[in-house]
Amino acid sequence: MEQVSLKIGERLKEIRNTRQLTLDDVAELTGVSKPMLGQIERGQSSPTINILWKISTGLKIPLSFFCKQEEAEYMVAGLDGENVITEENGGMRAYPLFPFDPVRNVEVFYIEFDAGVRHESLPHVTGVEEYVFLVQGTLKMVIGGKKVLLQEKQSIRFRADVSHGYHNASEKACAAYNVIFYPNN
Repeated sequence: MEQVSLKIGERLKEIRNTRQLTLDDVAELTGVSKPMLGQIERGQSSPTINILWKISTGLKIPLSFFCKQEEAEYMVAGLDGENVITEENGGMRAYPLFPFDPVRNVEVFYIEFDAGVRHESLPHVTGVEEYVFLVQGTLKMVIGGKKVLLQEKQSIRFRADVSHGYHNASEKACAAYNVIFYPNN
């Protein structure tokens, strides 16, 4: 997990330096404290997914920017335990399959939810859409206050610039592919 923390910190520092922002500037834009941002940059703290969402939303960059890798002519993706983003005490695991691509404005995750896990996601920037393809299990979702139940092998597309939540109310794990599209700016 230490490598992931270092990579996230390097990416945060990279975007901050590229935009010529101070830690105070980033704290104001994201709502994340300056000391926490400093710890993340130094790899001394592994941020939760909610903290990463605050940072990515405040800086208007995709979450997977923090896990991006070198570009290749083609890419075969699999579940990489080193780059997994965990939340809900490890009960939710998001594996970045295809990090944000600025040409396509998309990123792709494979997400696993243990039985009973509930996760609330902050709204993304205006115009962002998510596609969730449920591979196994059932998943209750709340999107902008509306409840939706996804059954195995069903999919949903929704505007993700509203609060949205995921709840695996079953007694078995569930898994989904999550595709996030960002608007052209």
